[in-house]
Amino acid sequence: MRDHHRLGRELELFHSAPLVGAGLPIWLPNGAAARHAVESYLHELERRHGYQHVYSPPMAKREMYERSGHLAHFADDMFPPMRVSGDDVLILRPSLCPHHAMVFAARGRSYRELPLRIGELGGQYRAERSGVLGGLSRVRAISLNDGHLFCAPEQVVDEVAEALRLMREAHRALGFEPSSFRLSLRGEGGKYVDDPAMWDKAEGILREALKAAEVSYVEAAGEAAFYGPKIDVQLLDVAGRESTLATVQVDYFMPARFNLSYVDADGKARRPVMVHRSAAGSMERLFAHLIEVHEGAFPAWYAPMQVAVLPIAAAQDAAAGAFAGRCRRAGLRVDESRSGSLAARVREAARRKIPFVAVLGQQEVDDGSISLRYRDGGAQEVLPVDAALAELRRRCHWPEPEGDS
Repeated sequence: MRDHHRLGRELELFHSAPLVGAGLPIWLPNGAAARHAVESYLHELERRHGYQHVYSPPMAKREMYERSGHLAHFADDMFPPMRVSGDDVLILRPSLCPHHAMVFAARGRSYRELPLRIGELGGQYRAERSGVLGGLSRVRAISLNDGHLFCAPEQVVDEVAEALRLMREAHRALGFEPSSFRLSLRGEGGKYVDDPAMWDKAEGILREALKAAEVSYVEAAGEAAFYGPKIDVQLLDVAGRESTLATVQVDYFMPARFNLSYVDADGKARRPVMVHRSAAGSMERLFAHLIEVHEGAFPAWYAPMQVAVLPIAAAQDAAAGAFAGRCRRAGLRVDESRSGSLAARVREAARRKIPFVAVLGQQEVDDGSISLRYRDGGAQEVLPVDAALAELRRRCHWPEPEGDS
């Protein structure tokens, strides 16, 4: 009953169209509204923690991915190159990190700017096999809440620990806890960058940061990225299957490949360390989990519709419309329903898992009040219009960030 495929259809959150293709879901208005609320919260949370946000294109020249190592180590998961004209060959990006390296390289950098925290909600693309695709949990077009921290070596442990704290704050706000944290290490085989000293140093930093952030974890050999070890945030779906939502990775490889540098206090060029992190992973996998965790009844701050305004009869339509308008101007997502009996409309609001129902009968219109009903089973309240609006705004506001870095 909690499967996100079924709830996604019933609540009209997303749609998979055969003409669009497998692994390419369309976010319908309800799902898009919820996703936008979550994206806005994450953007503000990161801004308060010192992130600067960018936009970067979803593709780049082949040379970019030769330089980054993706073509050598990750080509099987990438879409084929596209020859545009002459020698221009473009590839849909499998990750955002090379573009963010270009943000750092856009001009000379001083040690005074570090750590430089870059964030983006951007698209990346994986050529997943048809047999592994499903709903929102495994897709080919990924909208990733991504970030990259460019640090001096002595800053890395603190930055990784802070990224873990930010991640846990976001998860609490969204209303779930990961099933586990995993330290993913290098395994056997040739898919990893061959630099044992680099791997040992990165692994040591991750262990130290996990201890500083007071995060318990398990180890998993053979699950590292091709360029370094990582911390994975693990989830269990309703069928008991495990997947990775988000990661934190320490990377000495890519700054060297792109020849990134900053000037230290002595005027010497130094190599930054790059930390890859995502607070909430991809919007697709995140919402597959959130739909199941909350059984489609999202917390009010990111519910697709937050308030259903229901006049009892046509005589209250004007008052209901005026209140709905005030709710919209206050930033609330409002649904107005006037067709059918009040009982049927209340049931429909419950089926759609709308957190609040505002009912207006003639008594409420005469008194200048609103009758509020709550999805969580709280007692029905009759409040003056201004008080009702203030209460809805309070209950529908996203959680305030717990603190600045």
